[in-house]
Amino acid sequence: MKLPRKTKKQKEWAAEILEQLYSYYPNPHCELDHRNPFELLIATILSAQCTDVRVNMVTPALFETYPTPELMAEAPLEELEQLVKTTGFYRNKAKSLKETSKTLAEHFGGKVPQTMDELLTLRGAARKTANVVLGNAFGINEGVVVDTHVKRFSNRFGLTKEKNNTNKIERDLMALFPQESWTDLSHLMIHHGRGPCKARISKAPDHPLCVNYGVQCECRKMRET
Repeated sequence: MKLPRKTKKQKEWAAEILEQLYSYYPNPHCELDHRNPFELLIATILSAQCTDVRVNMVTPALFETYPTPELMAEAPLEELEQLVKTTGFYRNKAKSLKETSKTLAEHFGGKVPQTMDELLTLRGAARKTANVVLGNAFGINEGVVVDTHVKRFSNRFGLTKEKNNTNKIERDLMALFPQESWTDLSHLMIHHGRGPCKARISKAPDHPLCVNYGVQCECRKMRET
């Protein structure tokens, strides 16, 4: 993937933001409960348009009933639909779980692959899903997960000029931050976005990261008015 060029000043700004994020959130981690790469893959597919909290409520029963790709591939579609119904878009998600499990069983020996190209062959696994699995299951920093919180943080803190194109935002972040930090970076931004730097700000914040560093942050604008 070709990355855009960034200036020394831009990289220094990014490094300062990263250092501050680590200081406020010293234990960045994936909030999807999982015990192995297969469970993380399935949970990440279910997390589309759904909260991690809701997914974590659904997956225990799902994995107790169908703990392996082989078993999930043979599961009646109707049963999968009922098990994942509360995550939304459950019919498509159930099909993705069944077809992905079948692909894992038939083409990957029942194992979750460890490359981007192979993961993208699985139904329901786009680049975001692949980045989650590679980074959190295998410790492979292939890219940066860009969700709504990462997108918002990146814009508010001047890390990208892209508003909606997640691929371009990802490339900007990859160009700014060291590769070994890419998996943590998403967790750090998500923690901050779910906490003090929400999409809608109802009051001036008191979190120092927004106050001192968020030069393009709505939090900062409210505090200065």
